[in-house]
Amino acid sequence: MYDVLIRNGLIYDGSGQAPFRADLAITGDAVAEVGRISGRGHLELDAAGLAVSPGFINMMCWANESLIYDGRSQSDIRQGVTLEILGEGFSMGPLNDELKAYMKERQGDIQYDIEWTTLREYLEFLTRRGVSPNVASFVGAGGVRANVLGFADRRPDSDELAQMQALVRQAMAEGAVGLSAALIYAPDSYADTAELIALASAAAEYDGLFAVHLRSEGETFLEALEEFLDIVKQSGIRGEIYHLKASGQRNWPKLEKVIARVEAARAAGLPVTADMYTYHASATGLDAMMPGWVQEGGHKAWVARLRDPEVRERLKREIALPSASWENSYHEAGDASKVLCVSFKNEALKPLTGKSLAEIAALRGADPVETAMDLVIEDDSRVGCVYFTMSEDNVRREIQLPWVSFCSDSASLAPEGIFLRSNPHPRAYGSFARLLGKYVRDEGLIPLEEAVRRLSALPADNLKLDRRGRLLPGYFADVVIFDPATIQDHATFDKPHQYATGVRDVLVNGVPVLRDGEHTGATPGRVVDGPGRKLGRH
Repeated sequence: MYDVLIRNGLIYDGSGQAPFRADLAITGDAVAEVGRISGRGHLELDAAGLAVSPGFINMMCWANESLIYDGRSQSDIRQGVTLEILGEGFSMGPLNDELKAYMKERQGDIQYDIEWTTLREYLEFLTRRGVSPNVASFVGAGGVRANVLGFADRRPDSDELAQMQALVRQAMAEGAVGLSAALIYAPDSYADTAELIALASAAAEYDGLFAVHLRSEGETFLEALEEFLDIVKQSGIRGEIYHLKASGQRNWPKLEKVIARVEAARAAGLPVTADMYTYHASATGLDAMMPGWVQEGGHKAWVARLRDPEVRERLKREIALPSASWENSYHEAGDASKVLCVSFKNEALKPLTGKSLAEIAALRGADPVETAMDLVIEDDSRVGCVYFTMSEDNVRREIQLPWVSFCSDSASLAPEGIFLRSNPHPRAYGSFARLLGKYVRDEGLIPLEEAVRRLSALPADNLKLDRRGRLLPGYFADVVIFDPATIQDHATFDKPHQYATGVRDVLVNGVPVLRDGEHTGATPGRVVDGPGRKLGRH
């Protein structure tokens, strides 16, 4: 007797090969058999007319805090996501006492005690509380830097660099999937290439992946790519470009050159891949329109500088122009009407949620750049924003690249509770369903079996995960049953809190977390280890 028996489904096994009709049996947390099965299951699910696939892997998400508040991870589970990969640039560990205090001070709507120090302790904290998806994380280079140097814009000395490398090695040995860096944001942006090579070399000792938000996706896109490729080559690590995109209309044509360069590097044997989200707008904060020098020293120092009239005048001049030395998201958006303010901490500012920076400036009778500075001061936060900077044609082009997997670059939410106090980017609710509905079914950009491969086996292979990403006997039973004819995203920029539809059932480690489109409340998620822990170096 099997624990679960899924009958009559069309199996998309993650390989990218054509689907086949078969049954799938689960015993405990693993796939027991795939084929025509005569036995019975304690739970039997009829998947006639539906696709059965491996659980989807969210290659880069920001569910660090949302999973603390609500472990059900509903917006992602309802799209078939069974593994959340956390930790872009600033991971939830390691944390010294100063960083714990800083993070506590910077908390917004979601309030929590920081009961951990290491990244491993954070992940185990999540699973003890109970989470529906599996969780894994990169160790963030920015966080490692902050542990040793604080938020100073300077190079580490040899002892400090050794301390940073030791923190990377510890996290890798404890199960981190790799090292990450978000090079347009402070303090990550303060790191030079040599520092990043040193940290990546430490992660490479544990066969980790180096995932990077490039130093530029705009004016110096090509130069930033070369820096990334150099780090990968010099450190001997495998590389991943976070959310591949060209930002700013004048930079859109650069994408083809970037693709050609990556494919040339891959052909020459450099292990480089990328991921993306399926939208033409990004989501970050107002910090993304301000240079690193004004943010040095951390948030309080940034706010203090923004109160200085001379600093404000200098910022207005710098923000008005494209720059080769820092990434100016405001300039790439084109104007303030294409910067949408979606998340505030200050209750008095929450009525502005969903308004553009241009609209807010008009309400105040003020200059948009001055308004951005004032909002950071008044909200005492970076202020969550959406920037419309990308090309839909480029999104379609990226989807067709066989070495690109997919992410949400967002928290995992639900249309309830404190989540309703802000307007997220619709990718939080729709990134994966949008791929399978709009781009696969409706536009036919890639076959469904290829899309499933890039949602499952490709990221699992890139991360070197143990027995994830395929429907094979002995593999963990992360399984999605969905209807290719109806799967659809519904979230919009105006109304983002809308679940995707078309996913009927989701199992995580053999446990149903979604049945007939409704969450079961089950929280079987586990910490998924990177290759360093499997190497026995912990």
